[in-house]
Amino acid sequence: MRNPADRTDTTRAHSARVYDYILGGEDHYPVDAEAGDAMCRHWPALPVHMRENRRFMHRAGHYLAEEKGIRQFLDIGAGLPTSPNLHEIVQGVAPESRVIYVDNDPTVLAHAEAPLDGSPEGATAYIDADMRDPDTITGSPRFRELLDLDEPVGLMVIGIMHFIRPPEDQPLVQRLLEPLPSGSYLAMTIGTGDFAPEEVGRVAEEYERQNMPMVLRDLATATSFFDGLELVEPGVTQVHKWRPGVGQQDVDDRDIAMYGAVAHKP
Repeated sequence: MRNPADRTDTTRAHSARVYDYILGGEDHYPVDAEAGDAMCRHWPALPVHMRENRRFMHRAGHYLAEEKGIRQFLDIGAGLPTSPNLHEIVQGVAPESRVIYVDNDPTVLAHAEAPLDGSPEGATAYIDADMRDPDTITGSPRFRELLDLDEPVGLMVIGIMHFIRPPEDQPLVQRLLEPLPSGSYLAMTIGTGDFAPEEVGRVAEEYERQNMPMVLRDLATATSFFDGLELVEPGVTQVHKWRPGVGQQDVDDRDIAMYGAVAHKP
């Protein structure tokens, strides 16, 4: 099998590595740092925005494990494994939890070759697949091995939809939800320019210059992703406002360009 690292293109910025750079990680290249610096010049709040997106993932995962009893998770577009990652959050609540990470970025997949620091009672795995090909995900032996489709699943689609252009965006989410049983949940974040349109627009232009698509959606469009599902309170809101915990830092709404929500599949 070809080493995923052999597929890495170090001459072009990549979204996962730019994200890693802006959050202070070490898994990036000079081209990613250059792109990240340019984006932060356009919008200095970008690191705050990215941190709050990740904190939403932490809270949503904990909520599903703690309050809804979800014990198996499918994380689409998992990105680089910045700790705490989803399996650490949910296995901290229920050690028997099973987590599948899905990504097709070679830098991310290179990390998948190292054992994940999960609980011995649970299970974690990676699937090398693109969200744009849901059949590759649901048809994977790992998917069939680790997920019991007689039991609910937490589908996590965090920080990726702004890279998927319409009209394929909503049908892709629906195709991922279709095989999951009633009682499953969708947790998703969706990029928006509603709160700092000029600054976020310039960041989007920088992504496009780096050959990375960037689609910003208004509240109505973001909400439409959850059609047919039952939204958990407080519904679709900026990620820092979704069930903030004790000690949540004060964040200016203009510093957040991401809607988030959790919804139940009836």
